[in-house]
Amino acid sequence: MTRAAPIGQGMRTGLLKAGQRVQLTDYKGRKSTITLSEGGEWHTHRGVLHHDKLIAQPEGIVVENSAGFRYQVLRPLLNDYVLSMPRGATVVYPKDSAQIVQVADIFPGAHVLEAGVGSGALSISLLRAVGDSGTLNSYELREEFADIARSNVEAFFGEPHPGWSIRIGDAGQKPIEIEEPGGVDRVVLDMLTPWNCLNAVRTVLAPGGVWVSYVATVTQLSRLAEEIRQSGGFTEPEAHETMLRTWHMDGLAVRPDHRMVAHTGFLLSARRLADNQLPLELKKREKVSEPASEDTQAWAGTNDDEIWDQETLKTRVVSRKKARKAAANSLKHAEAAKEVVNDE
Repeated sequence: MTRAAPIGQGMRTGLLKAGQRVQLTDYKGRKSTITLSEGGEWHTHRGVLHHDKLIAQPEGIVVENSAGFRYQVLRPLLNDYVLSMPRGATVVYPKDSAQIVQVADIFPGAHVLEAGVGSGALSISLLRAVGDSGTLNSYELREEFADIARSNVEAFFGEPHPGWSIRIGDAGQKPIEIEEPGGVDRVVLDMLTPWNCLNAVRTVLAPGGVWVSYVATVTQLSRLAEEIRQSGGFTEPEAHETMLRTWHMDGLAVRPDHRMVAHTGFLLSARRLADNQLPLELKKREKVSEPASEDTQAWAGTNDDEIWDQETLKTRVVSRKKARKAAANSLKHAEAAKEVVNDE
């Protein structure tokens, strides 16, 4: 069946409809995101805003609530959506998602493997990049996280994406059972121990394919780079981080804002070589000194389960109760969005 329009287009264009999410901005620049519903109301200590005043109106209108407070109304952009959607795991920040799409060279029609779905923020960016003709296979260990991600993605597009599937299981083993050897164009990993997936990536990634890993700490970055180098079969890994600084602009008072989104994570990328090929030995400057034995032990560890866990790396642990609550909330948004698409 041929689609009348690209998936998700109806959620991004045209008049505002019940079931869609809108972003309200007040006179202080504070933003709130609500889901429109027939007869719905949005209550604050400054009055009530009736949803019916927004439904069937164009984006960009300015409306007043019952107390006369005015709000600017727009659909949330992807950046806004992922930061306001229900979540279990911490989302990949928009600045990093954009870099991942660019560094991994995600293209329309690509077959992409993702591991560590979290709340689905990165999945949305990858699905938009591969388009209706591409496919994304996502692997996640925790079923409740998969439920949150599935609902968030469906709420954004208004329906399930035809090229997306979520598999529950270990990304170090499951892809070998499911994917065709050399059949994956791009691999994107967001997990604590991506080096455990090295054999799986080497098996399923096509020659010339790109592997991008998102890691939070220098110790993870260092170990992953060394494991890739020692494995052979990949180009020399490259790494970077992105820091985002906004600016204050008021007349002649133009200066950097006092706050910025600084370190969130590192991106490490490498490309798959053809079978039985070894990477070139790049000429490097002579090392001035070797690392101390204490540093080597801290990097390698004696027990992976003790060293490379969320507590040791100081990452946020999400309880099952909180994840279930986020899953229920995201499902509610997804069901409302599906009604919009079904009514078209």
